[in-house]
Amino acid sequence: MVRHCSTILCAAVAFLVALGLIMLASTSAWVKGVEEPYHFLTRQAIMMGVGLGAAFVASKLPLEFYRKLAPAMFIVICILLALCFVPGIGISIYGSKRWVGIGGLSFQPSELARIVVVICLAAWFARWQSEVKTFMRGFVLPGVIAGIPILLIAGETDVGTALSLSVSVGAIMFCVGTRLRFMVPTALTAMTAAYLYVRHDKNRWGRIEAWLDLEDPMHQLDRGMQQWRALLALGNGGPTGVGLGNGVEKFGTLTFAHIDFIFPVVGEELGLGATLFVVLCYVLIAVSGCGIALQATSIFSRCIALGLTCVIVVPAMVNIGVTTALLPNDGLPLPFVSYGGTSLIFSLAAVGMLVGIHRRSQVGVTKEFPLSRQTRLAVRL
Repeated sequence: MVRHCSTILCAAVAFLVALGLIMLASTSAWVKGVEEPYHFLTRQAIMMGVGLGAAFVASKLPLEFYRKLAPAMFIVICILLALCFVPGIGISIYGSKRWVGIGGLSFQPSELARIVVVICLAAWFARWQSEVKTFMRGFVLPGVIAGIPILLIAGETDVGTALSLSVSVGAIMFCVGTRLRFMVPTALTAMTAAYLYVRHDKNRWGRIEAWLDLEDPMHQLDRGMQQWRALLALGNGGPTGVGLGNGVEKFGTLTFAHIDFIFPVVGEELGLGATLFVVLCYVLIAVSGCGIALQATSIFSRCIALGLTCVIVVPAMVNIGVTTALLPNDGLPLPFVSYGGTSLIFSLAAVGMLVGIHRRSQVGVTKEFPLSRQTRLAVRL
């Protein structure tokens, strides 16, 4: 299976992208405030083409190219994240300043930041791989490299992306060999700070309370409505589903059915088997990404492979957890399936980088040549 990691990875991603287009055809026509029925489907198809081109280019570029440009990419992504707070450039949607609008085009810098942070951390640990056990170069400085973009993303009120990126950073540092006695206290401190922040934020704490008691009719009509309607959609679909296009929760009651809550629509219309196969696809992506990381020939490529795998799989786990009411609502889309051009483009680019790493990974096998017509002399000293 290790030899076919790229094939398995591409097959799983292709199924998810195709499913996303199919479900957008079913849900996007009922989005309120949009005159063209298939506006989102058309845009997603265009972004898919752009993403495939980005994946092809990313798979062909040598890894040394990313390593040399890591400092420049870090500065650029910090500037782009900061532009989200600039009036006239940053775009606020539903209270979150996640978008930047330039020349009539808008995109989410946080989607690019996830890949850039992984590349920068990989370049750092490749440069200082002999000092990963030290406090300064093995923990503090790489923590600062990852912490600046994460804090900027959290400041945009995109806490879900910040937390998922933090998990990816933690996975990289753990696998590289950063000491746990540095990581564990920091993680506990960050979790405590996050709890205090959420506890004193009325809106976010209201989401937690609604998530803990979705049976409350007051929550079902307010902050817990999305998750409650998602559970109804999954229950309505049952084992076989009601049929493609026949779901009822997408008709306004399940808001964001084409973005964050597209997974319950899959369950309602296609049934339990389809949702389990979606989960299986993300499991295959995780296994394939880890297999590519194991075959990587350098610490730089190994860190990138592991980080990109986490960047794809962790948000998927969170989204599925949210839509099944296992986690509180945080607004993360389902990679490759939910509507979102920026997310689709950079997720496909990450897949292209993984394929490129796997293609360049060569396992050298030393062959023993048979000894013929040679005399062996034993000397006793």
